[in-house]
Amino acid sequence: MDEIKPSEHRLTLSEVLEWMVADGLIERAAAEALKTERRLHGAKVHPLVVIADQKWRTSGMPVRLLTLEALTEWLAGKVGLDYLHIDPLKIDFTGVAEVMSSAYAGRFGILPVQVTTREIVIATAEPFVREWVAELRPILRKDIRRVLANPDDISRYLVEFFNLARSVKKAAAKGEVTSGLSSFEQLVELGKSNRQFDANDQHIVHIVDWLWQYAFDQRASDIHIEPRRDIGIVRFRIDGVLHQVYQIPMTVMNAMTSRIKLLGRMDVIEKRRPQDGRVKTRTPAGQEVELRLSTLPTAFGEKLVMRIFDPEVLVRDLRSLGFSSDDETRWKQMTSTPNGIILVTGPTGSGKTTTLYTTLKQLATPEVNVCTIEDPIEMVEAAFNQMQVLRSIDLGFADGVRALMRQDPDIIMIGEIRDLETAEMAIQAALTGHLVLSTLHTNDAPAAITRMLDLGVPAYLINSTMLGVMAQRLVRTLCPHCKKAMPITEDQKATWRALVSPWKSNEPVQLHQPVGCLECRMTGYSGRVGIYEILLNSPEMRKVIRNNTEVVQLRDLASREGMRPLRISGALKVAQGLTSLDEVVKVAPPGDEQ
Repeated sequence: MDEIKPSEHRLTLSEVLEWMVADGLIERAAAEALKTERRLHGAKVHPLVVIADQKWRTSGMPVRLLTLEALTEWLAGKVGLDYLHIDPLKIDFTGVAEVMSSAYAGRFGILPVQVTTREIVIATAEPFVREWVAELRPILRKDIRRVLANPDDISRYLVEFFNLARSVKKAAAKGEVTSGLSSFEQLVELGKSNRQFDANDQHIVHIVDWLWQYAFDQRASDIHIEPRRDIGIVRFRIDGVLHQVYQIPMTVMNAMTSRIKLLGRMDVIEKRRPQDGRVKTRTPAGQEVELRLSTLPTAFGEKLVMRIFDPEVLVRDLRSLGFSSDDETRWKQMTSTPNGIILVTGPTGSGKTTTLYTTLKQLATPEVNVCTIEDPIEMVEAAFNQMQVLRSIDLGFADGVRALMRQDPDIIMIGEIRDLETAEMAIQAALTGHLVLSTLHTNDAPAAITRMLDLGVPAYLINSTMLGVMAQRLVRTLCPHCKKAMPITEDQKATWRALVSPWKSNEPVQLHQPVGCLECRMTGYSGRVGIYEILLNSPEMRKVIRNNTEVVQLRDLASREGMRPLRISGALKVAQGLTSLDEVVKVAPPGDEQ
């Protein structure tokens, strides 16, 4: 493909179409028809946007859709510029906004995207408009490197970045509060005003709204706002992995924290003790989203974590969570029983609450009374009667279950069994004819039974009430747009054999590996899915459960009765091409249950 370097001018539709015909991307007839149509309408739109709207597919092999990103990447190669997809999470908007004014950037349709000690990278959608380079180079005294970016992205982020940077700058200027506000170090700077921000200041409102919006766009499950000595750090957890996304002046960060605490009905003045709150908001699409807030006093100020609860969780089914047909059959066998205890176990962040909510939503028909006692209530659902644990008035899990027992319940969900008193109340509820679901923190399903024994629950009560236990983990799923099938290597064969041993399983012919594309933000993964092991408390299992039972005995019997260990469940997801071998080994390593 030859590079083209004509004189100074804006791109025209005709020249771009001619290049596409020359490169065999589209047929001549289609190009001529579009030229005629645009001459009649005469709207001033970037040529790439016009062409992308046609939703053409390439005429040669392989056939692919000519999206705006694909066209931009093709044009970059054609004109000899580097292609860049603008990722807002990787751009220091306050730094790039110092390079030029928003008016100047808007005039030429350019956007600074990176500033280093030696060069400034500036994105443009007009490769042949270069006059601004000569104007900026002597002023900035740095090399300027041009990159080609999607014209829609440039238009969008040109407004958003400069507006946000302006808000941060004005907010910082209004109240020059230094890091001396930290609870750990006191630094007094003479001549500095010590005035606090107004949490309702319009600039702060704008910054907080913008932060939430980007978290929703990026499918973040948590937002961390963390004070450091001189700056505030913002991180998003996406698919279980934390990404640092912004650095914000401490002054602005303190005001943001106050703003969010205000919205969450928390005590804005109190910064010495942890607090909890919740906020309900809407996405631009009109979907309600709930955020659970938690603050923590740290050495350099107040840290705030916001857990984002996806409302889609409550309308998902078990298959979409990752249940296989066998898992679903065994789980429904337990949950359709009118009375008894079912435990869901796994570490924090393994999706236990999501599984319970999804199950309860399916069980909560008009004929049954579903009651929950939670700490805290994570997702509010109208079909349940939900009660919050309140330590301040000594309302714990055990007291909550005691109260719920007088509410004529059919199904009770206990947020977590942490002590003998709660375990005893759960067993009492099961013995009196209720179905009880709860969570426990253990590594696998058989260990949940020994944990109950360790808490002091007699073996005969476990035998008479326990229906079964499910352990679970979450693994990242490979991005369907870019995952790549690879032949299995000798090292991977060894890992696979260790993973599935002693189960008899053929080695997969090939494995899928993460690659990275725009759809998954170049991570190779998009979303997460559960892997499960389900232990049913069979008549044979009841014979084994004694006060001095070893977990190895339980595990061996459960395996003989058809319980698929977590690592085997993960291996099946690998064989199906849903996830990578590395992901499964990370959360359920070979020999993990030994």
